Amino acid sequence: MQLNLTGHHVDITDSMRNYVNEKLARLTRHFDHVTNVHVILSVEKLEQKAEATLHVSGNDIFAEAVNEDMYAAIDALVDKLDRQVIKHKEKLKSHRSNGQQPPLEATEIPN
Repeated sequence: MQLNLTGHHVDITDSMRNYVNEKLARLTRHFDHVTNVHVILSVEKLEQKAEATLHVSGNDIFAEAVNEDMYAAIDALVDKLDRQVIKHKEKLKSHRSNGQQPPLEATEIPN
């Protein structure tokens, strides 16, 4: 998983970078086909904003979270992404299983 982390009006510290890496690793537990993640951390007046775009197989997933604390915004962002990734995974499973019929069992017909 390739991670691009950028900051708008905020300096990205090593602790922020490590925190984002640690939290985003949770997403790969549920779905390991995440190819690229682009995270933008920004400050707008008193609000700390975290937004991310995940490039997964067959789809792009976007989420954003706003909080007074940057780390809380990152936590909320990862929670939203986690729910969306699980939903995407379930959708892929249901599409795959709809095309396959269970095998029919042969039954004997009494004469």
